[in-house]
Amino acid sequence: MDRYCLIGSPVAHSLSPVMMNRSFSLLGMDAAYGLRETTLDGLSSAVEELVREGYRGWNVTMPLKQAMAGLCDRLSPESEIGGSVNTVKNDGGVLTGFTTDGTGAVRALSAAGIPVRGSRLTLLGTGGAARAILIRAALDGAARLSVFYNSPKSRSIICDLRQKLGARSLTEIEVLPLSDRDLLTKRIRGSAALINATSVGMEGGPDPSGCPLPDPSCLSGSPYVYDIIYHPTKTPLMKMAEDAGCGNECGISMLLYQGAASFRIWTGRDMPVDGILPLLMSSLSPPFSAYFCSSPIIIAAISGALFPSTSIVSSAVS
Repeated sequence: MDRYCLIGSPVAHSLSPVMMNRSFSLLGMDAAYGLRETTLDGLSSAVEELVREGYRGWNVTMPLKQAMAGLCDRLSPESEIGGSVNTVKNDGGVLTGFTTDGTGAVRALSAAGIPVRGSRLTLLGTGGAARAILIRAALDGAARLSVFYNSPKSRSIICDLRQKLGARSLTEIEVLPLSDRDLLTKRIRGSAALINATSVGMEGGPDPSGCPLPDPSCLSGSPYVYDIIYHPTKTPLMKMAEDAGCGNECGISMLLYQGAASFRIWTGRDMPVDGILPLLMSSLSPPFSAYFCSSPIIIAAISGALFPSTSIVSSAVS
């Protein structure tokens, strides 16, 4: 039996076992996916144990993503640039690290009819998910990425990523202060999509009832609004977008697509997303199912959209 797992802390809440084990079952694969509570201090020994026990791969969640990158023998382009890993493939003890979060978001936008290549996008936030989305969108040829930050440290992080991308991408990357509401509104109006990668509006977060936009006038250009949060399934930002007549989506589709990307990395096969979606739906709040019945992303997923293979690993890291 091929074995896979998620490592990090905490992991008990994860929906990854739901996705992966159901996929293995539907495809008739002799494989299993579990959870391993792992602290930062115990990461190195946990990885040694996984290799020794013959695990074919594992996902990595907080707070281990950056430290895991340093334990890999090779890194994908995204992981090399971002210095972070959420998926590891074990080939006989040779560990290759990947980042699939950005792929998940880009595929979600594409399924909703928003091709990233050649598009102007506005991105709120500078955390790990935001950086993964920025890197993937830039590598995929977005015309312009307007990234809004809320602290000097955050600005420095994005400027550093922009420099690391260098000649790999021709995307114009703007690093702008979230406090400049007029500029924020102008950039959103000129964008095909607004992506919220902050925790504002997240259940259990520091500002669960908040909205990252000051008022609905920011959405007068009718951009597609993608909120990577999926608890709750309809955030204050999404409600604002709905009232403004904008198409909108929560982050369950990003979860689905990033999981499918990991699955393909490990197995070389496409995750049967039409069989996975109902399980994700039933794992969340009751309104989720009704809301997503008309979702363009989910309709595309159910229709059998396939996930292209992950980009070739570009370099070795000691």
